Amino acid sequence: MLRVANLRKTFGHKVAVQDLSFEVRGGEIIGLLGPNGAGKSTSLLCMAGLLRPDAGVFTWNDRHLQADRGRTIALIPETPDVFTLLTVWEHLVFVAKSCKLAQGWETRAEALLERFGLSDQRDTLGPALSKGMRQKTLICATLLADAPVFLFDEPTIGLDPAGQRELRETLLELRTEGKALVVSTHMLDVAETLSDRVVILKRGHKMFFGPLDELRSSDGSAADLESLFLRLTT
Repeated sequence: MLRVANLRKTFGHKVAVQDLSFEVRGGEIIGLLGPNGAGKSTSLLCMAGLLRPDAGVFTWNDRHLQADRGRTIALIPETPDVFTLLTVWEHLVFVAKSCKLAQGWETRAEALLERFGLSDQRDTLGPALSKGMRQKTLICATLLADAPVFLFDEPTIGLDPAGQRELRETLLELRTEGKALVVSTHMLDVAETLSDRVVILKRGHKMFFGPLDELRSSDGSAADLESLFLRLTT
């Protein structure tokens, strides 16, 4: 289980995230929801160790994660920035070498490229890739690292319908494998379909955390996620 306790992040006088606490179990997908500026991306960057929080404790199986928590938590960011001097395949080689993956990683890497339709682009340099292809490259590279925790920030943006379907199927497979997943998305129908529980943020504050059935019970209605979301965030 990954626990996030009392996460706080400010930028000057602006509070981006305020005392955010939640957990995600292995074999579970948490939907991280909120309007623009709610603190979703900031929270994920802090969790992954790419942004220094002002306060907060992160634990995995009761072990405190320090600044090197990127070895446990892998993030696929919203902006698909790739290395300009590396080809698609070299991105995977870079991950394999950096993470000291065991022999045989090449077979998994080839399968990931095939699955996401990148086999024909394996020797293409980063700048020549479309936004969707860059996103797929980052997805393949991150999945190759095989961390126990995966964070996805708006992962379907830029993907074509086939890529979106493959990603959804991949998320479900990762859940079956026991990975802990947090998916930030504006696509509420995707969140409603995939999420076991949801975190709803508004201006950096947690408005709700739990299963959708619990949210509906507290609301006293059978409303869909969109209606419940708007009631909490507007």
